[in-house]
This record gives sequence, structure tokens and C-alpha cells, in this order.
Amino acid sequence: MRIWLTALALVLAVPAWAQDNPLQPSPTWDDLRVSVVGLEKEPPIDPDVLDLSAPVRAHEAAIVPIHLTQPQNAPPVQALTLVVDENPAPVAAEYTFGPALMPLDFEVRVRVDSYSDVRAIATQQDGAQVMAGRFVKAAGGCSAPAGKDMAAIRDTMGEMRWRSAEADGRHVGTLMIRHPNFSGLQRDQVTLLTIPAHFIDRLEVRQGEELLFTMAAGISVSEDPVFRFAYEPNGQPIHVHVEDTDGNIWDRSFDQASG
Repeated sequence: MRIWLTALALVLAVPAWAQDNPLQPSPTWDDLRVSVVGLEKEPPIDPDVLDLSAPVRAHEAAIVPIHLTQPQNAPPVQALTLVVDENPAPVAAEYTFGPALMPLDFEVRVRVDSYSDVRAIATQQDGAQVMAGRFVKAAGGCSAPAGKDMAAIRDTMGEMRWRSAEADGRHVGTLMIRHPNFSGLQRDQVTLLTIPAHFIDRLEVRQGEELLFTMAAGISVSEDPVFRFAYEPNGQPIHVHVEDTDGNIWDRSFDQASG
């Protein structure tokens, strides 16, 4: 229980970072933009539509908090791609968002393998795209050892927690999922053998039938992922559907007021 509370405290903490770490020139991004992300043109940076907060220097490279926000009257975004330029698999996750999450206030934790730009490319309802990002000093996040032994991982994998509270006039949900999200670059600390990649690659969160968000992820989302998001409640239960790369499927429902 203490571990869950620690994770919750980390993701709910008010960032103390001075946002003086803008995106840096990135030859890697110049290649990724077309070949991996499929963007013919560089999306504009417009904090009046989307902003991304991240620490200048990460305390833990394996759990770097990323906070995506929009001003109150910003145009809605319906999809977003999160990219860590210098990671072995740069596309960390692709999201779709339902209307209940607008304006966006969404947090996730990612691995950062070396000093890198971390950027979000959002698609608005009219198809226009906008970009936000920060340069993060971190190293070794994709190969950092798992936080628990293998027996504990097997015993708890797929467990979930949900909390809901009010903050700044909005409802804020926090979803925590037990999963090692092995990157394929880590070693078992007992056998010293490489642990095969095994991670959550599909996530869907709804309230009743209404979509809150989906995620299609790679190796860069942190171990035991935590998602914090502001949303407009409709009074219906929260339904969570999780799939991982080993074919495991977990479904849980929570009373919206849980926590």
C-alpha cells in the first residue's frame, strides 16, 4: 500500500520546475519527424493550444513525469503522440481523448534513456496539428532495473487502483496499474539475463459508454504506470481495459467516487 501512495504522491505533486528547458535542436527529430511520426511539416509550437511540462533534470530517469495541459478556452485535441527523441523506440505512446477530458490536463510517467527532447504532437478536431515539448536531462531510464523482484511482479501484475477527487474546480482521476513494462533492455538482477520486452500496449478508459482516453504504447511508459487526468464526470462507473504484449487482458470497473 505504501508503494501505491508513494506513486500517487509523485504524480499529484505540484511541479516545482522552472520551465526554462525548451526544446533543443535535434537532428534525431529531423529524421523521426518524417520516417517514424509521418509528419511532412514541422507542427507549430503554440502554448495557447498545448503545453508540456517536464523536469529540467529528472530525479529518476525511469519515471520522468510528463504533464500535458491546455488553457481553459483552447481548442479541443482528439489525438496526441508522445515522442522521446533519443529513446531506442522514440514513440512512447499514442493517445486519443474524449470530450470529457477537454481542456486537457493529463499526466503520465515515461522512461528517458539519454538527454533528449520530449515532445507531444497533438491533432485538433479540424485536423490541424500543434507541438509542445521540453528538453530533459536524464540517462539510463530504459535499462534501469525493475523496482520489484520477479516473484512480486508475477503476484501483482494487472492489479489496479482508482482514485477521484476535486481540484481547481474539476474532477481529477488517478489510475494506477501494476505492470513491469519491461523494455527488453533490462537484466534480471539474480540471473543477469536480459528480460524479454513485456509491456502494456493497449489501454482504454471509459465512464459508462463514454470514452475518456485510449493509449497505444511502446517500451517508454514507466513501470507500474500512473495516469492522472482532469475530466467531466457523468456519474457512471469507470471501466478500464488493459492488454499487454504477452496476450494478457485485464478488465476492472470502479465506482467513480472511489478513493
